[in-house]
Amino acid sequence: MSNEAHRAGMAVRREVLGDAHVERATRSTTPFNQPFQDFITRYAWGGVWTREGLDRRTRSCITLALLAALGHHEELAIHVRGALHNGLTPAEIGEVLLHTAVYAGVPAANSAFARAQQVLREEGAL
Repeated sequence: MSNEAHRAGMAVRREVLGDAHVERATRSTTPFNQPFQDFITRYAWGGVWTREGLDRRTRSCITLALLAALGHHEELAIHVRGALHNGLTPAEIGEVLLHTAVYAGVPAANSAFARAQQVLREEGAL
């Protein structure tokens, strides 16, 4: 992908996850993980999140459900903040996690609810 995809990806990444998160990721980039940081910026953020087929709110819902289902709670916390930036309310985030419980299991959703609630409180959304 081009440098344009990297620039577009970095812009979307900042808009969704916030400048503070992106700055932390940038500061922690090393020669070892730099290819991975470039990969996620270009392909996830510059390739997928910039597509026109789904709006950012919908992409946030899907991302929350998948991260909850797979038990990736650290990444879930990051994307709960992103979902707020994309305009989801705490109630809508809760609905996504409740829906996830039906298809991914109650234990996965239980852990996700706990992590999401912690983040929403930190963000002053609850």
